[in-house]
Amino acid sequence: MAVDPELLDILVCPADHGTLTPVDLPADVCQRLVAKYRDQLGDEEPVVAAGLRCSTCGRVYPVVSDIPVMLVDEALSRQEVGD
Repeated sequence: MAVDPELLDILVCPADHGTLTPVDLPADVCQRLVAKYRDQLGDEEPVVAAGLRCSTCGRVYPVVSDIPVMLVDEALSRQEVGD
């Protein structure tokens, strides 16, 4: 994952302002997210391998092609990522 460390220092969970930590996502979740975001990126094939986990609520925000998707509605639950 190539989230800029300076960006990671200022990002917080939009739901509860918890601290975010990078995590690897399971392969099946990555494949599902690639299929989901493929239409939105047009000609570019999305790359998904990691996410940002909130230390407070446990939501995981996917990182798609090095861009964190910081929308509560797009966040993955602990159950979806195997925690």
